[in-house]
Amino acid sequence: MKKQSGPLAGVTILDMTSVIMGPYATQILASLGADVIKIESPEGDNMRHVGPMRHAGMGHIFLHANQGKRSIVLDLKQPQGREAVLRLAEKADVLITNVRPQAVARLGLDYESVKQRNAGIIHVSCCGFGQEGPYAEKAAYDDLIQGATGIPWLMQQYGSETPCYAPVTMGDRVTGLHAVYAITTALYARERTGAGQAVVVPMFEAMAQLVLGDHFAGLSFEPARGEAGYARLLTSHRRPYRTRDGYLCVLIYNDKHWRNFFAALGTPERFTQDQRFATHGMRAAHIDAVYAEVAALMLEKTTAEWRSLLDGADIPNMPMNSPADLLEDVHLRQTGFIRSVEHPTEGKLNTAGNPVAWSHTVPDSDVAPAPQLGQHSADILAEAGYTAQEIEHLMHAGVTACGSTVKERSE
Repeated sequence: MKKQSGPLAGVTILDMTSVIMGPYATQILASLGADVIKIESPEGDNMRHVGPMRHAGMGHIFLHANQGKRSIVLDLKQPQGREAVLRLAEKADVLITNVRPQAVARLGLDYESVKQRNAGIIHVSCCGFGQEGPYAEKAAYDDLIQGATGIPWLMQQYGSETPCYAPVTMGDRVTGLHAVYAITTALYARERTGAGQAVVVPMFEAMAQLVLGDHFAGLSFEPARGEAGYARLLTSHRRPYRTRDGYLCVLIYNDKHWRNFFAALGTPERFTQDQRFATHGMRAAHIDAVYAEVAALMLEKTTAEWRSLLDGADIPNMPMNSPADLLEDVHLRQTGFIRSVEHPTEGKLNTAGNPVAWSHTVPDSDVAPAPQLGQHSADILAEAGYTAQEIEHLMHAGVTACGSTVKERSE
């Protein structure tokens, strides 16, 4: 196994997650130097099978969400598979799951069971809902959590003809980020106290915090001082502005920006004479009219003309990019965030790096590619103390499978 570098070098994480929420979290942890051991069923993570892909079992989302990890196949329905997880847990720092805690308990891999083998384990359960409420055992998926926390409602308030979900796995990825800080702070707490612990990271509460942080509004107060919703985010004019030949994203936000904006247009007096623009509070009170006025003005020039004028006036603006545009973005390329890598089986891939920079504990930029199913089964079991004969027995019993064995079964 290659020696890891980065702020989490030396940390071992047993990753019993699949799809997006958990794998997104553990991919970030792997990029920071942790040894992430991905425990997969004989069928593999569902995202292995979602195309486009070059080869079966290596779907595009799987490739991005599982870089830097090692894969072991274990059939947890068999007692020997459960025992293998417990033996791995004896030397691990973290065990993370993203299925319902009740299912984990039925497998005998809940915190109380695992800590019998490792009192210092940090046991992280990423689940749909907090476990003290009536929704504790409900299934949760990104679409359901977006709906339950108001995203479609907000989209309709914003002007969508019908309620709709945000076209990103927002609930999964927001919750995954909560899991990252939960794990790193639990590791820090263990360094100070020596104690492991169980941590629950619920999607519903994580997304409710995100939404309510912006949209409590008048409901912040008792009695209420108005309806829910942050007006600036909900005005239908808050969108990329149409120019004479395209679109441009512009945010004229503070007093300096507005003063510079009107000066650049040759009407500096308007900042003070039109009370709708004169103060932050007045702009907020008339946000629809303010944004509508800018939208009308933006139609008068081309995108290039506006970018030159706005840059000269130090007014924030950015192009309206597509995902394809991001791959060619000069800044992302120069910082090394967007990289071209060579996968041993999938060929040349475009991939994204970790956005955080470190001055001392610098993570390895040469992150291992996403693994084939069961690619590291034998090595990981050997590290846990299994002999070659025991590993062979587990393979024959269908408890585990190595990369070559899995490939032969799929062909």
